[in-house]
Amino acid sequence: MRVILYMAISVNGMIAKKDDDTSWVTKEEWASYSLAVREAGNLIVGHRTYEILTKQPEFSEFKDVKLVVVSKNKFKTLSPNHLTAISPKEALKMLKKFKEIIVAGGGILNNSFLAENLIDEIYLDVEPIIISKGIPLFNGKEFERKLKLIGQKKIGENEIQLHYEVLK
Repeated sequence: MRVILYMAISVNGMIAKKDDDTSWVTKEEWASYSLAVREAGNLIVGHRTYEILTKQPEFSEFKDVKLVVVSKNKFKTLSPNHLTAISPKEALKMLKKFKEIIVAGGGILNNSFLAENLIDEIYLDVEPIIISKGIPLFNGKEFERKLKLIGQKKIGENEIQLHYEVLK
């Protein structure tokens, strides 16, 4: 099983504005992200990301996706196809039958997965915006990981995608 972190980020590494606003993410980025999630057939997110994502009209594209929400608190999901886990490792166990697993935020969840060395690859879709105050891509305990660039491509007029392998 390959675990992939897939995120849209600002040029300075923010995944949302401080009020959780992600309206700056382009339709080209959403199309790329949505395709990756639907092809994998699964998605792991934190509880705040779940609450934001489920309010988006595009969320209906994920109706057949097995979704796991990682939360230390009791959490009610909106669908029987949406499960809850209390840790990254528990979330991965729930999806162990999948060849690829997509992790997609927020910053605390991303940090937990990478700090525990559970991520194999990272896709970063870089949007042409700088956000001075917001939610960083990684937010939590300190760690360091080396990466190897294994691909890059233009996904829109002003957006690029960077594809990294996490060196272990």
